[in-house]
Amino acid sequence: MRKSILFQIIIALLVFTEAAIAQEPLYTAPFGVQTYSFRRSIGKDPAKVLDTIKMMGITEIEGGGGGGISLQEFKKLCDDRGISIPSTGAGYDQLVNKTDSVVYRAKTLGAKYVMCAWIPHTTGSFNFENAKKAVEDFNKAGKILKENGLTFCYHPHGYEFWKHEDGTLLDYIIKNTNPEYVSFEMDIMWIHFGGGDPAALLKKYGNRWKLMHVKDLKKGTKKDLTGLTSPENDVAVGTGELDMPAIMREAKKVGIKHYFIEDESSNIITQIPQTIAYLKSLKE
Repeated sequence: MRKSILFQIIIALLVFTEAAIAQEPLYTAPFGVQTYSFRRSIGKDPAKVLDTIKMMGITEIEGGGGGGISLQEFKKLCDDRGISIPSTGAGYDQLVNKTDSVVYRAKTLGAKYVMCAWIPHTTGSFNFENAKKAVEDFNKAGKILKENGLTFCYHPHGYEFWKHEDGTLLDYIIKNTNPEYVSFEMDIMWIHFGGGDPAALLKKYGNRWKLMHVKDLKKGTKKDLTGLTSPENDVAVGTGELDMPAIMREAKKVGIKHYFIEDESSNIITQIPQTIAYLKSLKE
């Protein structure tokens, strides 16, 4: 009888422990936001926008500058609000031809990562020559950034999923860029939009992914290889097409360094708090 009771107690404890583990939060990183989400207002009043970002509980941003103020002034506005700038952006031409200015901008803002989100090409016709040139340019610029203590990340935009050999042009770019100089930022919505599987690609390329744009796509949105869709197709994370638990679980496994919520719609004041609440609700 005593053994039976003891066995039942052990089983109950195991069940309780498993339930407790299952309730651990899946998302434990600081909340970040890509300032492009606030592009309609940050240029007019950066201080007010940063106040809004702080009120949302966000402590990291990707971006920097705006409103006619210097980089130093923008950095101080962020510092005063407890907001850090782990990552900033650079256009392709700037990255390739004005690399020194990219380094200066990143260091002034206190960023450790520099991201580029677009490779020049004819819309809807991204091809091998575009990818090959990007590989050469990324390796060259990435080496200079590394020598200055920075990590370069290319942000695929969904148009890279044209077939190439036994994979895609995105596979070609990842496999042919030097891991010492080139890392990647996954925008999960654009990966999905182009026909990719964000969770599977996180698993496939592991720590080549350093940063992430967290966003969702309205259900039923028509998808193609342009890397373009209406900004209003951005919806609060958890309400769209993406399998967020699977993606966030794999992102945690591969060790994504920083997550930036990006919402290009006109509904950011309501949708970004919804996204944050959803991320907080995710459990292991």
